Amino acid sequence: MRRVTIIAEAGVNHNGDLHLAHQLVDAAADAGADYIKFQTFKASSLLRHDAPKATYQSEVTDRSEGQYEMIRRLELTHNDHIDLYEYCRRCGIKFLSTAFDIDSLQLLDQLGIDLCKVPSGEITNVPYLRQVARLQRPILLSTGIATLAEIESALTTLHEAGADRKSITVLHCNTQYPTPMSDVNLRAIGTIAQAFKVDVGYSDHTLGIEVPVAAVALGASVIEKHFTTDRSLPGPDHRASLEPDELKMMISSIRHVEQALGDGLKRPSASELPNRDVVRKSIVAAAAIQCGERLTEQNLTVKRPGNGVSPLLWDQVIGRIATRSYQPDEMIEW
Repeated sequence: MRRVTIIAEAGVNHNGDLHLAHQLVDAAADAGADYIKFQTFKASSLLRHDAPKATYQSEVTDRSEGQYEMIRRLELTHNDHIDLYEYCRRCGIKFLSTAFDIDSLQLLDQLGIDLCKVPSGEITNVPYLRQVARLQRPILLSTGIATLAEIESALTTLHEAGADRKSITVLHCNTQYPTPMSDVNLRAIGTIAQAFKVDVGYSDHTLGIEVPVAAVALGASVIEKHFTTDRSLPGPDHRASLEPDELKMMISSIRHVEQALGDGLKRPSASELPNRDVVRKSIVAAAAIQCGERLTEQNLTVKRPGNGVSPLLWDQVIGRIATRSYQPDEMIEW
């Protein structure tokens, strides 16, 4: 099985503070994530001044502040991006960011990121999707709120603009923070894979680690999960994020599950082969048997260990003539 790509989603949990962003990089690298992902945007390009907050954002941030003001405080500058890119390189983890507008895509292109992440909100943004395709990089396409028809439309737009469908991984996603368990619908991973013949991953916004681990068991090739240094920090996403020890536990669990999935062939494993003779049985004498006596269901039985004649051959043994005498529990010779 191909190794699952794990993206530790820092998002805007840096709160606009580069020092806190460095701490997030440290935590993601220590946990063993493949990528740490931030978000790249300009508030003036992303939304109007009167854009409302999402309900979950209003619940955990200042209600008197609009989404524009909140987003503006969470911007990373051009120099911040350069700093974080280099800091990630030094820490041995790959830098990734989601661009929310075309100018931001160009900034990330200049940095040399090796993946393009399309956020759920841009899945219907045709000019944005076309620009993503033109960058000629592997694409992660998040599908929160989307229907199958909208996913198909986005894939068509990307393909027609030059993206190779084989380079696109569709991420099943729900945009509610946190996502109620009843709304996760992990079986959609299989539905998307079957409908579009693409790799499928999962971008998770539930509390805890069990859902992304289960997604890997269902075939997800990419897992994205929000994390923070401290869930009690102010900001829109901290409360629905993992803390560093939980992130490390999630990654460890995913690595165990992907090992456990195996290759799908049913055969004895190397570790269990020594158990074969211990747990299986052989045909033995149920009572004393004299040489020349007929072997019957009354004078034979089956007992451990399994290093004698297998009971698979029971029907062939019954009715034969004993070529020697046997004591009770003695293994029958073939």
